[in-house]
Amino acid sequence: MLKAIDIMTPDPVTLSPETDIRTAVALLIEKKINGAPVVDKGGKLVGVLCQSDLVAQQKQVTMPSLFSMLDGFIALSSREDFEREIKKIAASTVEQAMTAHPKAVNPQTPIDEIATVMVNEKMYTLPVVDGGRLVGVVGKEDILRTLLEHK
Repeated sequence: MLKAIDIMTPDPVTLSPETDIRTAVALLIEKKINGAPVVDKGGKLVGVLCQSDLVAQQKQVTMPSLFSMLDGFIALSSREDFEREIKKIAASTVEQAMTAHPKAVNPQTPIDEIATVMVNEKMYTLPVVDGGRLVGVVGKEDILRTLLEHK
């Protein structure tokens, strides 16, 4: 069975948390990639920025639903979710828009586990980490490519 090391892109394009959104968008478009790992100055993986994180900046704010009971209001969604959404919409840096503490796989992770994480987590740019070091990235196109090559 194929593993992450067999299909990953080694030495992927990375972003820093301080990168401004405009620069990040231009890089993703120029490189024709869905997303990029975000690493700090020490090279540690701190997040992933995907096109979907950036598209979220253009969405309408979802106002929390309220339930009225005994002359009071009870929120049906969490305040933290609402605040996170507002921060993402107003983001000016990669750090503010990225998905922090992303799921990652290791080089020996089988392709079926990678696909499961992508589908279940709705995360289509997965960092490949070995010994705490970013060694590659697996994107949804890498998975799709295996359908052509191995069927």
